[in-house]
Amino acid sequence: MAAELLARPAPNTRPFEARSLRRTILRMAYAGSSVHIGCAFSIVEILAVVYRSHLATRPGAGLLEDARDYLVLSKGHGVMAQYACLYEAGVLNDEDMDRYFRDGTRLKGLSDAHVPGCEVTAGTLGHGLSVGVGLALAAQRHGTGQRCFAVIGDGEMDEGPIWEALLFAAHFKLDNLVVIVDENRFQAMGTTEEVMGLGSLQAKFEAFGFDVRSVDGHDERALDTALGELKAQRNARPKAIVARTVKGKGVSFMENENKWHYTRLTEATYLAAMKELAPA
Repeated sequence: MAAELLARPAPNTRPFEARSLRRTILRMAYAGSSVHIGCAFSIVEILAVVYRSHLATRPGAGLLEDARDYLVLSKGHGVMAQYACLYEAGVLNDEDMDRYFRDGTRLKGLSDAHVPGCEVTAGTLGHGLSVGVGLALAAQRHGTGQRCFAVIGDGEMDEGPIWEALLFAAHFKLDNLVVIVDENRFQAMGTTEEVMGLGSLQAKFEAFGFDVRSVDGHDERALDTALGELKAQRNARPKAIVARTVKGKGVSFMENENKWHYTRLTEATYLAAMKELAPA
């Protein structure tokens, strides 16, 4: 039964297809008896669009090349979504997926800069964005044309370093920086409204001098359009997308159920979730 449950998903018909990425996340979570499924599911479409259409699109700028664009996952607990993209891109392999979060693995439960394709170690929330700002500043000063996409969580925005990084980005006119907020309205211990109300994130980013778009974070066309529009705006302003998402998106019994931040899969819940995500 274990071999059947962990069998490699069927090949995709489209690069970085969201349903397939979610199946790979479940495969990892079940193999490693690990948590953080809901917060990985909420950023699947965001990462799919960035990896498919906006990351390393220049000649010679592959995902691991020096000339690459950067994808900084500041909300490092959602790293299974990034691992799933790196698996599909051929950077990670089946052994990595099946040994996730187990003894001897190179894939930890939080983003780790030692893993190829991961730019930051992001176990402590609030610091990854500062790394992304530094990468964008270096690219700007060296005139390389590289961009940095930094994905942060709305709960992560409780952290002071986030706001310092935003001030810095605006001051240095980092229009090669794109901050994408996963606004799923939850954090580890409750809703963002209960823990620390954030108000209008778009208004806050605008007040900090950012060029901002707000979109449905599961609408790939809307995400792609917003990213394209922001890329075209060479206006000396850093960019931001506030992506409204659903924590646990894609599996009915996980959606908006914050218990799936820390709940582990059983055989029954794994099979039920995989059934919902079966290829259309």
